Amino acid sequence: MRARALICGVDEAGRGPLAGEVFAACVVLDPSRPVRGLADSKQLSAQRRAVLADTIRRNARAWAVASATVEEIDTLNILQASLLAMRRALEQLPAEPEEVLVDGLHCPQSRWPVRAVVKGDAKVKAISAASILAKCTRDAAMLELHLRRPEYGFDRHKGYGTPEHLEALRRHGVSEFHRRSFAPVRLLLVQPPLF
Repeated sequence: MRARALICGVDEAGRGPLAGEVFAACVVLDPSRPVRGLADSKQLSAQRRAVLADTIRRNARAWAVASATVEEIDTLNILQASLLAMRRALEQLPAEPEEVLVDGLHCPQSRWPVRAVVKGDAKVKAISAASILAKCTRDAAMLELHLRRPEYGFDRHKGYGTPEHLEALRRHGVSEFHRRSFAPVRLLLVQPPLF
């Protein structure tokens, strides 16, 4: 009987925020060392994600995380930057999967067969694992940005366009960490607040 195919799951974190890099992770799980409790990272608490991320790093057969910069997001657009981050993660993967399964509708370039899976983070354990690694890595990066520019509150909203973040943008202006191609940021650059 043929052994189960070696599957690599891929997902990204940070497509929607107004600030920070977009991150992607890829994971090849080890069937002999299962990770219990995998789910879409958005369904898990930050504490649970952190515990699972540590378990994934220890038990997976292989994993890698990469990113695309704010400048690349603004130059390429967020979809192309996300695919670039995915491709970079795959290029670092220290394994040879037989197939790459990507969450969503779009696939990055890959030297292996690659297929998009809609809602894959809820259907494929390797994609769930990738979503957790990508989210944890991005959240940690946003905490680092918070230490450099605490006035924006990146530790709380992680760069998403919350009322608090939009108010901080109006008050303090656009930082080097903000995505200038995203409408709320672009509008402030064109028409700064009058105060």
